[in-house]
Amino acid sequence: MKQTNVKPADGKLGIMIVGNGAVATTFMTGVFMTRRGLAKPIGSMTQYDKIRVGRGADKQYLHYSDIVPLAKLDDIVFGTWDVYPQNAYQAAMYAEVLKEKDINPVKDELEKVVPMKAAFDRNYAKRLDGDNVKDCKTRWDMVEQIRQDIRDFKQNNGCSRIVVIWAASTEIYVPVDETLHGTLAALEAAMKADDREHIAPSMCYAYAALTEGAPFIMGAPNTTVDIPAMWELAEKTKMPIAGKDFKTGQTLVKSGFAPIIGTRCLGLSGWFSTNILGNRDGLVLDEPANFHTKEVSKLSTLETILKPEVQPDLYTDYYHKVRINYYPPRNDNKEGWDNIDIFGWMGYPMQIKINFLCRDSILAAPLLLDLTLLSDLAARAGRYGIQRFLSFFLKSPMHDYTKGEEAVNNLYQQYTMLKNAIREMGGYEADEEID
Repeated sequence: MKQTNVKPADGKLGIMIVGNGAVATTFMTGVFMTRRGLAKPIGSMTQYDKIRVGRGADKQYLHYSDIVPLAKLDDIVFGTWDVYPQNAYQAAMYAEVLKEKDINPVKDELEKVVPMKAAFDRNYAKRLDGDNVKDCKTRWDMVEQIRQDIRDFKQNNGCSRIVVIWAASTEIYVPVDETLHGTLAALEAAMKADDREHIAPSMCYAYAALTEGAPFIMGAPNTTVDIPAMWELAEKTKMPIAGKDFKTGQTLVKSGFAPIIGTRCLGLSGWFSTNILGNRDGLVLDEPANFHTKEVSKLSTLETILKPEVQPDLYTDYYHKVRINYYPPRNDNKEGWDNIDIFGWMGYPMQIKINFLCRDSILAAPLLLDLTLLSDLAARAGRYGIQRFLSFFLKSPMHDYTKGEEAVNNLYQQYTMLKNAIREMGGYEADEEID
């Protein structure tokens, strides 16, 4: 490993997950099983991917951990918050993502992960009704209680560092309000005034994490850290933030397939995406106000890849529709259908159909591992604010829209950003161009 300014990954890393449902328990079970040599962390870039560093005679392909100091799986300690009091073993069994034979070998470790009371407001997820909930007088009180949880967890588990990641449900859509979300002072005032309409519980988690010196990752499409006030807090606390919404199934396909159409200079008439999903996430998204939050994040992908202003003959007025349907029999095994109407030479129409039968939590679990390890790395490397290099893992990557910046949604450009950041932090040249 080259000499870098990144602090070593010494001591234990506490990964505190908001939500103890299908995604979180699949993630934890996989890490525990991998540590015991009983499973493999397939799908995780930090565990498998190799990056070229150096050119010519110096060229070599290395795992991330050979380029930068990443936390080891053995050093991870898990904590969760959830509205339901079941421990991680009970929650994993209830989720029915993994077979019992793949959960039982680490039952003892999972049983020790007992969720803390969640900071919750039923107005933000009307379909959830758990009783393991904090009694918060105001939003500011909510922040203070979460901060105390983080401090207690860090001390009780002897952690040297903490990362907080949201793997809970999608909240109802909170539009950005410049007067309340525009500055840190305004945000704090709204929290103290108990403005429950504009301050979502997720914002309280993010505020608490950053203030306690923990990077924060938003794994749902919530507005949470997508506001100037949070960027200001991240600058002030010198902490990394990343979001939003884990890119698992359909959007992964879209961000990888749309560049094929664009690169080949084919035209697009329409792209219709629909999903069926039966887990708790699907139940919450069955509520129109919660679905709207998801819809906004899923719709943004195409428009930044196939741009009418760049190719007016090819991408003017295409129709883009996204639907999610709650269908209980499927549970965590969601199915995505994409119907893509394209046109080619002399305007002749063609169609592409993609049918992706995915397992939501199986695709999400490695993303949680990568996002937490790389956010911890970023913090030790002194990188703070929006972590654009993590866009690869996210459906609707964060960007400074106040300055007219556009998110990068093209999967291959995102991968280049990721590789360049790893190279840079490893003391190598960030030597790939993003065209």
